[in-house]
Parts: sequence; C-alpha cells; structure tokens
Amino acid sequence: MKEALYYEIESNKNVKCLLCPQGCRLEDGKAGVCGVRENIDGKLFSLVYERPVAINIDPIEKKPLYHFHPGEKILSIGTYGCNLSCSFCQNYDISQEDNKKAIESINKIDAKSIIELCEKHNLKFLAFTYNEPTIFYEYMLEIAKLCREKGIKTVIVSNGQINEKPLLELVHYIDAFNIDLKAFNSNFYKRICKGDFETTKNAIRIIVENKKHLEVTLLLIEGYNDNENEFREYCTFLKNLDRNIVLHISRAFPRYKLDFNPTPVSLLKKFEAIAGEYLRYVYIGNA
Repeated sequence: MKEALYYEIESNKNVKCLLCPQGCRLEDGKAGVCGVRENIDGKLFSLVYERPVAINIDPIEKKPLYHFHPGEKILSIGTYGCNLSCSFCQNYDISQEDNKKAIESINKIDAKSIIELCEKHNLKFLAFTYNEPTIFYEYMLEIAKLCREKGIKTVIVSNGQINEKPLLELVHYIDAFNIDLKAFNSNFYKRICKGDFETTKNAIRIIVENKKHLEVTLLLIEGYNDNENEFREYCTFLKNLDRNIVLHISRAFPRYKLDFNPTPVSLLKKFEAIAGEYLRYVYIGNA
C-alpha cells in the first residue's frame, strides 16, 4: 500500500480525503466511495498502488482520441474502483464491485516496470483508463513523471471528478485528456452518477487553460441526458472554451442497474448535427 496524497487528519484517527468532490470522512478501517482509499490507523492509504487489473495495447482512437497522434498504439492501464456510482456504468465489473479481496491477489507492478513495458513494445504513448484514474492518483502521478523523463506521452480518460489542487499538480505531466461530460445538468450528476457537475466543468476549464489536448465524450442515453436545450448549453460551454475541442457522442447500451433501450442512431445523428453548429469536430461512437 501507499500512503495517499491529498488528505487531512481529523480527531479520533478520522481522516478526510481531499482528492475529489466526494470529500469522504473516514473512520479507522473505512474506505471511501471509491472503495480503494482506506483509513488505516489514522492514515489514508491507496489499496491499488502498483496493482493494475488491466494492461493492454490499444489503438489510440479507442480512448477515444481522434486528433491526438492518430494511428499510434498506446499502452493502457487501469485498476479497480471509481469515485462515481453511475447506474449505467459500462465498466461496473472493475469500477463498482467490491473487489478488495481481488485487489490483494493482483501482482504488483511498479512504475519502472510500466515504463519497461512501453520500451519493450516500442510504445511512445501511455493511457490511464478503464476505471477512473483519479482514484489511483499516486500510482498515476509516479508513472507520469517517469514518462515525462523518458519522452513517453501520457493520456488520461476520466470523469473529471478531481479537485482543483491535485489536478493542477497532475496536469503538468499529462499530454492529453478525454473527459466524460455526462450531461449538462447538476441533477443528473447527483441522481444518476452520485457526483458533482461543477467539478467536471472546472476540470475541463483547467485542462484548456493549461493548453493540453482535450477531447470530450457524451454517452447519450435516450430519456436521460437527451434534452436538446441542455445539449445546446453543453455545446456552448465547450465552444466558449475552444471551438476546436473534439466531441464524441457515443451510443449507450443498457448496463449495470439502469434499464433503457440502446440509443437510436437517429438520435445520435440529430445530436451530431446540433453539435456541428457549435464545434468543428464531432464524431459518433459505438455505432
């Protein structure tokens, strides 16, 4: 285990995590919403430090990133856990399930070994993805710093639920982001995702202000986040930051706890046309 960054000690061995907007206050022996940051005897530890559950070589377009070194291969890594609880989660088996026993059985792979994997396969790109990278912040930061030294470009695929201070430290070591902006509605974030809308918006602003490559993904779910007026606000928000931000509108399929019909392709095309009024680069995905 690794002692966590961004937390404070409170009374009676309680701690408060300061990494994301959940702001979990934890008694001794308790883990946060993410399930992988735990108070152990009055200190906060990362249970997934150096314990990736998935390591694969992917096309960079799969992240999805269409305007960042297209055609390249990228080493992708992820762990267990997430700081959201989306009822439609597409990766719930690694992000939402209680996997503490499974975590303990995973072979440890340190940051240096991850770099060696990149070098072995002649890869110049590495992505933190699959689950939410914020929750393995210490591991990610350590790897990203080594990548910078070795000339390997780094990518984060994230829900953007990270507080400003840790993001400002991390952003200097990251080259590109794909952020899921799941809706333009704070109630959707609270009710469906158990998260904070404004935090993701602020993360997107910080990424743009730091001149990092950014692509945004909307998983479009009919009847849930397909209000046309809200979507126009969504597109206006991105346009006002940078009209060249790439937007991916992805088809959703029923997963985890939320029962719905797969997104009609006609709805995807309608939203693609609307987005094209505001942004230069819009793509349909999962269809």
